[in-house]
Amino acid sequence: MTDFLRKFARKDTTTPDWWTLYVDSASNIKGSRARIILEGPNNITLEQALKLNFRALNNQADYEVLVVGLKLAREVRAKRL
Repeated sequence: MTDFLRKFARKDTTTPDWWTLYVDSASNIKGSRARIILEGPNNITLEQALKLNFRALNNQADYEVLVVGLKLAREVRAKRL
């Protein structure tokens, strides 16, 4: 599977329309917090901080943050992520 992804989903650095999504989340008894960074062509960087208003395990917080990051990428019309 890794070889397949490397072959068919590789990032072509000559194509200027690639976006990179970074997500990080933390969850503890005080709540869950998250950070999203979306980097795009022409040195565009979008950052978003979130506080989840519900108790979540780390995996749940990671999932929620990823979904928000993907929605942000869709809003800026990123075609390659």
